[in-house]
Amino acid sequence: TPLFSNIEEIKEEDKVVLLVGEDEQKVVFPKNLLDENLKEGDYLSIDIKYDEVATKKAVAEIEDLLKSLKNDNK
Repeated sequence: TPLFSNIEEIKEEDKVVLLVGEDEQKVVFPKNLLDENLKEGDYLSIDIKYDEVATKKAVAEIEDLLKSLKNDNK
């Protein structure tokens, strides 16, 4: 289920303050990750999902690196 957010404020050139969810929690977000045409008062839909494939890949890479480091120290 997507979260809904309102752009409360655009801070400086690189940050925006979003009011997220029904309780409007303030979240500072990088402006460069948003559409450049957005302005204060605009609403966004945010969909955050767990990425199992990317997580497993990262864990495997870390395990391989640890094995490599252990072998180098023998």
